[in-house]
Amino acid sequence: MSELLLELFSEEIPARMQKRGGEDLVRLVTDALKQAGVEGKNARAYTTPRRLTLVIDGLPDKTPDVKEERKGPKVGAPQQAIDGFLRAAGLSSIDEATVQEDKKGAFYVAVTEKKGRATAELIAEIVPAVIRAFPWPKSMRWGRGTLRWVRPLHSILCLLGGKVVAFEVDGIKSGDTTRGHRFMGGSAFAVKDFTDYDMKLFEARVVLDPAKRANFIHEGAKALASAEGLTLVEDEALLQEVAGLVEWPVPLIGRIDEEFMSVPQEVLTSTMRANQKYFALHDKAGKLASHFIVIANLMAQDGGKAIVSGNERVLRARFADARFLWEQDKKVTLESRLPKLEEVKFYERLGNMREKAERIAKLARELAAFVPGADADKAEIAGRLAKADLTSGMVGEFPELQGLMGGYYAKADGLGDDIGNAIAEHYSPAGPSDAVPASALGKVVALADKIDTLVGFWAIEEKPTGSKDPFALRRAVLGITRIVLEGNLRLCLGNVFSAESEKWSASGLSFESWLAQSKLAATTEFRGTEFVYNPDLVSASKLLSYDLLSFFADRLKVYLRDRGARHDLVDAVFALEGQDDLVLIVKRVEALSGFLSTEDGANLLAGYKRATNILRIEEKKDGEGAFDAAPDASLFAQDEEKALAAAIAIATKAAKAAVAREDFAAAMSALASLRAPVDAFFDKVTVNADDAATRANRLKLLAQIRAALHEVADFSKVEG
Repeated sequence: MSELLLELFSEEIPARMQKRGGEDLVRLVTDALKQAGVEGKNARAYTTPRRLTLVIDGLPDKTPDVKEERKGPKVGAPQQAIDGFLRAAGLSSIDEATVQEDKKGAFYVAVTEKKGRATAELIAEIVPAVIRAFPWPKSMRWGRGTLRWVRPLHSILCLLGGKVVAFEVDGIKSGDTTRGHRFMGGSAFAVKDFTDYDMKLFEARVVLDPAKRANFIHEGAKALASAEGLTLVEDEALLQEVAGLVEWPVPLIGRIDEEFMSVPQEVLTSTMRANQKYFALHDKAGKLASHFIVIANLMAQDGGKAIVSGNERVLRARFADARFLWEQDKKVTLESRLPKLEEVKFYERLGNMREKAERIAKLARELAAFVPGADADKAEIAGRLAKADLTSGMVGEFPELQGLMGGYYAKADGLGDDIGNAIAEHYSPAGPSDAVPASALGKVVALADKIDTLVGFWAIEEKPTGSKDPFALRRAVLGITRIVLEGNLRLCLGNVFSAESEKWSASGLSFESWLAQSKLAATTEFRGTEFVYNPDLVSASKLLSYDLLSFFADRLKVYLRDRGARHDLVDAVFALEGQDDLVLIVKRVEALSGFLSTEDGANLLAGYKRATNILRIEEKKDGEGAFDAAPDASLFAQDEEKALAAAIAIATKAAKAAVAREDFAAAMSALASLRAPVDAFFDKVTVNADDAATRANRLKLLAQIRAALHEVADFSKVEG
């Protein structure tokens, strides 16, 4: 068994492409080897700014011998068929074939044996093909060659069992040599295997493993910060990016001039992170410290003083620009920026940002009534100004600061911390790990912004499809869900969606295309051979609301499933008419889950399934809804019928009262009382009696079981 060591050495590979490049190299080479019948162990890739390295252990010296059998025509078949078989099998005479027999008689079989070939020969074919077809997101050509690579490729190291695997790619011959650090690594050197390679690279000032480089950076930065009484601001994404920019990381600490510390800290950290790849530090009070960490790629003779000085000079210029933008932006109020929003398009057919701001303002005023502590007047102001910072110089330079800068400008305009914080928070949560808005006004404006976006895109049929969601509408749904549930907000989303879509319709937006594509046949009427939208049955706004709520149900299932809830229970609750209060839905799901985990719940569900199965069969004969009327007590022939009818009446009344006061645990408890009479009914009573009237009456009793349970959920959606 032998070790394969492959290194592709080039000019600097962009940090964002390194991880995927290493994964692709492992996948392409191992897949090609497997296809040839060769499989190694522990295939792994290492990346630095100037190299992709692949190591595979346990490769055999040769590919396995292969024996193939090709079935031919029957013995005695026409010569033409035999000749075709010989050509296909590569035989010169039928005498070279063997004869086998099965139930249908004797037939020819061609047995060919392919001897295994040296694995080195196979690798010499695979690697050039992989290099030429490598799926870089962006690649280039250089010189007069035809090869495309992410950056000019300088050399290829390829060893199998310590011996060079010889091949050539666009004039570059494989060998056993590589180079270390660009400035500190010295001349090229030969290696024998991966252990030798890794050790000599380290001696040549290259840390091969990106995880080790990231750890060196992290620990070194923390140590420098601690020495100054500061703490490192954790930033995993920046850490991984910087680890892809250096081969020999050397953390250094620099200073920020105090004159810039009056600029909002988000501006300073964005400048350091996006432009310079510096790590920010916090002081003991948790505020941005006047220091930063820069990661050099070499050990300077002066200990890094010149490097730090140069980076401080560059950062000083960056911060001067940021301070200028900050001071200039404060000269103009957010209110006076609103007209310029007319020049910023929101989306085709959905108007400009000024129009969106007005919609957010109106909706925020309406939603304030549902968020405790939210002032309607302030909500309207915050909603109208939420997007105004899009026309500021600072957001133009740092788009990631939209919202945050608006909050600062609002406070500078004297609008108060509550309005400023609401504007700063209204994009939250930006993802599943992001916090929801902390302030009441922030919740209101965030809801208004996301709801306006969802209804607008639903109205023009730009909904997410499959894995495509270019407008992050799934994220908007999750954001609304989290704000509502974590804030325990009692909001009927269906009514909100309908009202908002009515506003879009009133503004002149046509719903004809949306209606034509709608699949909600239950809310349309059947004409001839197709379903046609009928405004007399349901409004277009209500139709859109149904569809958007259905999308919410799907996302809520994912949200609750991640927290341990069953998706079928969410379906069971959503199936009830008018279920658009997310807080109540979750309460129902929790109560239903608890109920079904008990013995009474499991048995009652079994009884329900039995009742509905019988009803489904009999309703096909007698027609849908044939047994919805109340049963006639005078037709009860057995005590079990009477007991069940009485129990259903008591349980239904108690369940309705409990649901009305939103005590779903009590509603489930009321339903649990049906278990014994339902079991007794099925044990002693024959539903499909010979007498037609008795049969119908007993089926009506089963329909009442179904109706009683549907007071809290549609049990037909529950699995099991």
